[in-house]
Amino acid sequence: MATVTVPVGTAAFLLDIEGTTTPITFVKDVLFPYIKEHLEEYLTDHWEEDECKQDVQQLKKQAEEDHRLNRAGPVHTVDQTVHTDEEKAIREVVENVLWQMAADRKTTALKQLQGHMWRAAYNSGRIKGEVYQDVVPALRKWRHHGMKVYIYSSGSVEAQKLLFGYSVEGDLLDLFDGHFDTNIGAKVESKSYESIAERIGCAPEDIVFLTDVTREAKAAEEAGVNVFVVLRPGNMELTDEEIAHYSTVMSFSQLELTGRG
Repeated sequence: MATVTVPVGTAAFLLDIEGTTTPITFVKDVLFPYIKEHLEEYLTDHWEEDECKQDVQQLKKQAEEDHRLNRAGPVHTVDQTVHTDEEKAIREVVENVLWQMAADRKTTALKQLQGHMWRAAYNSGRIKGEVYQDVVPALRKWRHHGMKVYIYSSGSVEAQKLLFGYSVEGDLLDLFDGHFDTNIGAKVESKSYESIAERIGCAPEDIVFLTDVTREAKAAEEAGVNVFVVLRPGNMELTDEEIAHYSTVMSFSQLELTGRG
């Protein structure tokens, strides 16, 4: 594979996760199926714990909000008290969560419960975060040359840290200087990249953003950030126009640091 030169003056790399550091299939074929398969078991095991009670309470509030907005789908009043039929209540929560997932909803209540389930799965070793083989050597090389490395993903910062903290390559968190999620802004808005540059104290033109999504690439480019679109197996194919416009790489190993070896 041909090498591609990273702009002179690059001080920081900003990385997407899905389709960039990690196969899209990991989320689609491992993380989400895990929730569906172990949801009832998890709720049963943790039902009386404060964290689980808070998760259920958030789901209840979301269900009430959905009911007010007349959304389609199961809406349940979960009264988690000593008088509740626990099995029935758990079944209602399961139905609601599966409905939200089928509708590809991104509610805070859903993401919070999923995050807690994934944390338990990573901690127990049932799940390990996947990373492409070229990622870790590249990150170590960049840091060796004094560059900073950040993650920017639509997944929560907690979910990001779990993936890299419990990865197939071990704990990789010391390779990152920081993490950003959509609390900083949407990934398809240029203002988000301006905010990240400001937060890390770096001019946009001194940042290289790696992503597989051209809408994100466009937004970053509009903010003055340098962009490489990553072409991995299973990623969305680029149009001829996009291929002509963007610099592309199939592996992090193709990125060459000018004058740094």
